[in-house]
Amino acid sequence: MDLLHQLDPLLQQFVGTLLLSFLVGLEYHRYMREKGHLGYGTTRTLTLFGLFGFVLAALDQQRGGWLLPAGLLILAAYLGLYYLLQLRQQQRSLIGPLVGLLVFLIGPVMLHFPVWTWLLYVIVIILLLGQKPQIRSFSDLVPNEELVTLAKFLLMAGVVLPLLPDREIAPWVPVTWYQLWLAVVVVSGFSYLSYLAQTWLFPRRGLLLSGLLGGLYSSTATTWVLARRLRGGGDPLQVAAALVLATAMMYPRLLVIVGLMAPEVAYRLWLPFGLFAAISIGYGWLLARRSPHSGNPEGQGRVSHPLELSTALLFAGLFVLFSALTHLAVQYWGVAGLHKLAFLAGLSDVDPFVLSVLSGDYAIDRTLVVSAIVIASGSNDLLKGGYALALGGWRLRWAALWLIGLCGASVGWVFWLPL
Repeated sequence: MDLLHQLDPLLQQFVGTLLLSFLVGLEYHRYMREKGHLGYGTTRTLTLFGLFGFVLAALDQQRGGWLLPAGLLILAAYLGLYYLLQLRQQQRSLIGPLVGLLVFLIGPVMLHFPVWTWLLYVIVIILLLGQKPQIRSFSDLVPNEELVTLAKFLLMAGVVLPLLPDREIAPWVPVTWYQLWLAVVVVSGFSYLSYLAQTWLFPRRGLLLSGLLGGLYSSTATTWVLARRLRGGGDPLQVAAALVLATAMMYPRLLVIVGLMAPEVAYRLWLPFGLFAAISIGYGWLLARRSPHSGNPEGQGRVSHPLELSTALLFAGLFVLFSALTHLAVQYWGVAGLHKLAFLAGLSDVDPFVLSVLSGDYAIDRTLVVSAIVIASGSNDLLKGGYALALGGWRLRWAALWLIGLCGASVGWVFWLPL
């Protein structure tokens, strides 16, 4: 090891480029043999490409920086001619030319970037060459709409979010544009992960599992869907259990979202939310045990994508609305006004209100923030209890009464127990 450290760094990088280019050349040669021809060269050709790029990059450190671009253009022209010859033979693969260019850049990457960068660079090239059947199988398995959905999320999180200014939207909306979109990204990301779990990990989920996973996505939407499903037949106790489990999952979901925005608030919420989630899971299990059916029927079917533009804009609109209303409530009505607003907000969608309270610059302490979130979650339980009775009738009374009871417990916790 001492001898290795005593070697000239340029010599180490030269040897590294030689070995890594040779490894990629071996993998490319194997790849081309499977196709029945050698392409534009063998392992030696790609090794020379790598050394060519290294020498030009090393010379450019002393000669003004034009040799490497010139060499890259020459190599690209050569590989372009090779691709044109391929087209005449009805072979349209760009893998060969692209691998040649990537190997040419191994030397420059090694000279200018840390060790982990060029190791990862070469590993990715080798894996992409060696895993062609697996990549093709995965491509056939994943529908195009799933890739579009992933692209939407990357656009929201990686492109739009960094571009937004960190200044307040308006004097009466004490949150910034960045905080607004960050809230959209957090909620959408959590819903997206739940969607992926429902779609790919548990495609044939039963009714109870549908309630659990649906609660991570949206307990309100899941309650609506499952309660309506009872109209077409089914076991009321199984549906009631699924509704209770969906609400049980709302609490850890809110804890994670709040924890990402304000960890100190999440720490003060874990006791009430943890207790409500635990007893709801236990009650849901008891309802399922009372059911005469031993197995779970199928769940609610395929869920919709959570990253529709209209959904994101609606969430953003509600976020701005609740931010403005929270500002007015705190300014003119104080604690009582915020509590009333929290109760009303929970009767629509709890997430925008919770995140608006966490993101805004209000003249309130953390205790008031915690109490407002607990009240909003409780009124959302009341809304879901109303959905259960309105859509499922008296047959869902056991779920509806439990949800209404959770509302009462949430309000009582705020006024009679310390937060």
